[in-house]
Amino acid sequence: MINRVVLIGRLTRDVELRYTQSGTAVGTFSLAVNRQFTNQAGEREADFINAVIWRKAAENFANFTGKGALVAVEGRLQTRNYENNQGQRVYVTEVVVDNFSLLESRAESDKRRAQNGTSEPSNNGGGFSAPSDNSFSGVDPFASANQNSNTQSTATNDAANPFAASGKTEIDISDDDLPF
Repeated sequence: MINRVVLIGRLTRDVELRYTQSGTAVGTFSLAVNRQFTNQAGEREADFINAVIWRKAAENFANFTGKGALVAVEGRLQTRNYENNQGQRVYVTEVVVDNFSLLESRAESDKRRAQNGTSEPSNNGGGFSAPSDNSFSGVDPFASANQNSNTQSTATNDAANPFAASGKTEIDISDDDLPF
């Protein structure tokens, strides 16, 4: 039997993080997933899918995401039921998330929030920061910390590291150097 679900979409609200009586973290959220086709009016519709995530993953997911965040989740589909206060049987179908991926950087998330007029800061848990672009501001990412902090680079450092920032934007590689 196979029961696997993979979804990519945006959070419709902040993750609701709660704890069970035994102290286990559980997060619930809803994901808006666009359909592949448009309706007769030419508008793209979306499905709103409920999901639940447990334990440390729930805490991380709640800390690093917020309303509107673009995420990918992987898990299994589960149906459960319970009796509400009025004595009616309620059926719930949701995705139980095993894995997740953040699909936008913190800078992109903050930019989207600013455009939407949301003033809430990014709840990033105090340390997560992804670069907003692919530039390294002239710093050699492959050099040791001592080489990066040293403002004068010597010719031996540049020769020892073929990826050193030497002012060139391209690397000269012949077809013989490629493994394929």
